[in-house]
Amino acid sequence: MTIATFVVIIAITLGITAWASRRSKDTDHHYVAGGEIKGWQNGLALAGDFMSAATILGIGGLTALGSFTGFYIAAGGLAAFLVMLLLVAEPLRNLGKYTLADALTSRFNAKGVRSAAAISTIAICIPYMIAQLVGAGAVIELLTGVDYAVAVIIIGILMAVYITAGGMLATTYIQVVKAVLLIVAIFVLLVLVLARFSFNPLAVLDEAGAQLGGGAFTPPHGLEGLSWVSVALAYMFGASGLPHILIRFFTVPDAKAARASIAVSIWVIALVLAAMPIIGYGAALLVGQQTLAAEASEGGNLAVPLLAEVLGGPFLLAFVAAVTFATILAVVAGLVIAASGAFAHDFYNNVIRNGEASDGEQLNAARIMAVVVSVLSIVLSLAVQNVNIAILVAVPLVIAASANVPVILLTLYWKRFNTTGAIVGMLTGLVASVGLTLVGPTAMGENALFPLAGPGLVSMPLGFLGCYLGTVLSGTRAREERERGTQVPYEEIHVRSNTGYRSIGEELEREPTSRSRA
Repeated sequence: MTIATFVVIIAITLGITAWASRRSKDTDHHYVAGGEIKGWQNGLALAGDFMSAATILGIGGLTALGSFTGFYIAAGGLAAFLVMLLLVAEPLRNLGKYTLADALTSRFNAKGVRSAAAISTIAICIPYMIAQLVGAGAVIELLTGVDYAVAVIIIGILMAVYITAGGMLATTYIQVVKAVLLIVAIFVLLVLVLARFSFNPLAVLDEAGAQLGGGAFTPPHGLEGLSWVSVALAYMFGASGLPHILIRFFTVPDAKAARASIAVSIWVIALVLAAMPIIGYGAALLVGQQTLAAEASEGGNLAVPLLAEVLGGPFLLAFVAAVTFATILAVVAGLVIAASGAFAHDFYNNVIRNGEASDGEQLNAARIMAVVVSVLSIVLSLAVQNVNIAILVAVPLVIAASANVPVILLTLYWKRFNTTGAIVGMLTGLVASVGLTLVGPTAMGENALFPLAGPGLVSMPLGFLGCYLGTVLSGTRAREERERGTQVPYEEIHVRSNTGYRSIGEELEREPTSRSRA
């Protein structure tokens, strides 16, 4: 039953990829599906991008092991979408074309900005992909007995096929299918758990408090005080800097559709996340923490599939595992296309080839990079099998919040900002977030040299500081860049980001034509 369910999921996704491959003939369709995705479709896909293996496996596992940290983290992620809606989504859609670097270089026409953005994108996508591959390997090993390493390699091959053949169009529709399946799976689990407690959510929480103690509703030791503030800060702002999330705004035809995407995704994510504490505590109460400790791996990543087996037997276990599998496939596909696109479009075409690479050359470069990123992620994921997925996902969120968010916000809202400030700020945030993570508790445990569980409280301000100092210390660089034509005046960017007009003259010429057609 399990194998048959997996085969069905793979067949559906490969069918979508085959259909999309016939339409993905140029870079526009490969990178952003030709900008033809409807708002509600993109909203489901956006929710699917955000609700990774960390949602159904990581958050459920953390809660089942007796910690409410997973839900705290999830709430921070939901708040991030409100930040994105208010500050980022529409302006980026109006400025960008394919990648984050496109939006930034609409103001700063410099190779250094593209190179820094490409490096940041790859540094974010690879750790995120590692988290997904860890979840995929664990689920497949549980259900089929296939060795963890073999399972990870299979997933890596599949995601490379999706990107090289179908591009963003295939990725989008796979995300839509995955989001619908995930909603159904979460709803079924929620109803079955509540049925054991007279359909009273408070009864689940009361029983969890009685059996697991008061610690079930507080963050674990080491994640309190400033550490907790630091982690929450990264989750609240990190989503606004995730490349595979940001490129979703370029797949829709206009800013209105971008806003609609965010609205749909917020509702979907909120409904799913509201159910996760009940499901997580349900796993602890109905499966038992001793069983979870023995079978759900050290990070608790298999708590939800084990709960499904208790509630609905082999059929529900197979369905939930297949949905988790589809979730992982869809998310890694989005990550691979973001990373490969950053390399092919930003670095290869605009830095190495000075914007003169043909569509065919860019597609080949993107496909080669997709394979390279997949192989690298597979190798690294083999070393972190027992780390909780929600914790692994925190690392790229910190990088995104520290390296990308300061540059995005100041590009949109600070008049004095210049090219030097953008490059210095992005690299400062990247180095600070990665460096402090490597010497912090996440990587070094009790021997950590940096005390905070997440470095966002330090690395994000450092990113802003790098932007400020790079701008101020470069003196009159911004004026000189405008005179040379390598920096667009802020006033033009402000109008363009709010209206989507690339040229006022073009819009005035287009207006009479529009009226005559009306």
